[in-house]
Amino acid sequence: MSEENNQYTFENPEYRHTYWHTCSHVLAQAMKRLHPEVKLAIGPAIENGFYYDFDTPEPFSEKQLEELEAEMRKICKEKLKLERFELPREEAIAFMEEKGEPFKVELIRDLPEDAVISFYKQGEFTDLCAGPHLDSTGRIKGNAIKLTACNAAYWRGDSNRETLQRIYGIAFPKKEELDEYLERIEEAKRRDHRKLGKELGLFMLTDEGPGFPFFLPKGMVLKNTLIDYWREVHKRYGYVEISTPIILNRRLWERSGHWDHYKQNMYTTVIDEEDYAVKPMNCPGGMMVYASEPHSYRDLPLRVGELGLVHRHELSGALHGLFRVRCFTQDDAHLFMTQDQLKDEIKNVVKLFDEVYSVFGLPYKIELSTMPEDHIGTVEQWEHNQDILKEAITEMGKEYEVNEGDGAFYGPKLDFHLSDSLGRTWQCGTVQLDSQLPERFELEYVGEDGEKHRPVMLHRVVLGSIERFIGVITEHFAGAFPAWLAPVQVKVLPVTDRAAEYADTVAAGLDKAGFRVEVDHSSEKIGKKIREATLEKVPYMLVVGYRDMENGTVSVRRRSGEDMGAMSLEGFSALLREAVDTKARD
Repeated sequence: MSEENNQYTFENPEYRHTYWHTCSHVLAQAMKRLHPEVKLAIGPAIENGFYYDFDTPEPFSEKQLEELEAEMRKICKEKLKLERFELPREEAIAFMEEKGEPFKVELIRDLPEDAVISFYKQGEFTDLCAGPHLDSTGRIKGNAIKLTACNAAYWRGDSNRETLQRIYGIAFPKKEELDEYLERIEEAKRRDHRKLGKELGLFMLTDEGPGFPFFLPKGMVLKNTLIDYWREVHKRYGYVEISTPIILNRRLWERSGHWDHYKQNMYTTVIDEEDYAVKPMNCPGGMMVYASEPHSYRDLPLRVGELGLVHRHELSGALHGLFRVRCFTQDDAHLFMTQDQLKDEIKNVVKLFDEVYSVFGLPYKIELSTMPEDHIGTVEQWEHNQDILKEAITEMGKEYEVNEGDGAFYGPKLDFHLSDSLGRTWQCGTVQLDSQLPERFELEYVGEDGEKHRPVMLHRVVLGSIERFIGVITEHFAGAFPAWLAPVQVKVLPVTDRAAEYADTVAAGLDKAGFRVEVDHSSEKIGKKIREATLEKVPYMLVVGYRDMENGTVSVRRRSGEDMGAMSLEGFSALLREAVDTKARD
């Protein structure tokens, strides 16, 4: 498709945004036709669709959303032309006051004195808007619109202001595309890690600790297996591991800059009449470990890993399962090196990321985040460090996108956005280049010239948060974890009571071989035992009956339903051992 033709398709983000923005106006017009008493707030396009905020005392029911959808389809069929016009400030205010739209009046009053105040008209409906929009409501495919949810939202995000009703929607140029999208949404609901976490006995969330997850026995097996893998990989890549305190005094956080730049997200306390903070990050502790003894250039690069428990205050409305919590384990590492070693160390970190993400089948894209307004250090330092990051990944043959102004306050970073089996993206890994903390903590090494020098430092996480990563892979695998990661790898299912003792013998042999195994000694029939083990997403089921007892075999089934037939216990153990050792994915 040529660039000219591509301009007006959903492949073009600008056209897609314009399409959804126009849909939000169609929704507002439908609302005013059906409920003229409702007051309009704002209605933008967002990453996946659009929404509009309305001032109404009650949430909208499913039936009302369906009625709004039907009216939107009518408006699309009417092929109303969208016409833009401008008004001077006072006329614009009077215009919106006459229409009885107080939120629009407030928006106009808050615009800069020299702002252009524009409106868009479609049929009998006019809205305050900067645009852009499609030229006609007829451009929108009416039968490919779906209103997906209605939630409460504060006016202008201020909890002290009016509570509005926010209606979300999605639309596509073709009905088939809408159907595919809605199916993906339904699949995402089936894979919701909160639902699966409860069904599979992995973790729980309670009102007594919002944002503080409880891990259950099977969840701890999963978590510890993931951590064991983390340790194995990092040992091969030359890392050492440390552990630093959870609570440290205010002076340390002032020195690191967190007290000034991050205090609103920190939990604080007073000990012996002195301010302390629960760590939101592991970094300052890592600096203290480095500074605790002298270093030579021969010690560098020094790669120091930490599975540190951190706490960050998140607003209650932002909490979401394991994806957004207030307490989590960050798989941190701080790498100290000379300037000459920097580029190679960045490449080495990216190679580690490649290895880890490939094990889980998670491809990624890289985003370079540059200097924010709230930063420490000189512009020259920032530009130099940004160039180093660019050069390192470019030399590896990797592409990246630039995210202007989203770096950490102490340095630029590379963020790794993983794509799961549903095509959703998750930001997990990050590599942050920091020239500031080594300076603030006066870190040194003795160079080959016998003089003292300042090391360069990288912060990096590969999983990001152990808890959040568990949420990601739970949805990625739909709870059917690969055999090496599954909390229970094998379930032995005796067909009759006569086979129960043999089932225990089989389980004992597998346990001795280092596998995680359970026996179903319930009185249920074998069909139900198989169904229950399948629902528990156990990778392998061993059905054992009288014939298996006589032959010393097991009948192997996979959770996919595949019947692998009878084999010796040694043969099955070898099969499972290969799956675990190679970390094979189903």
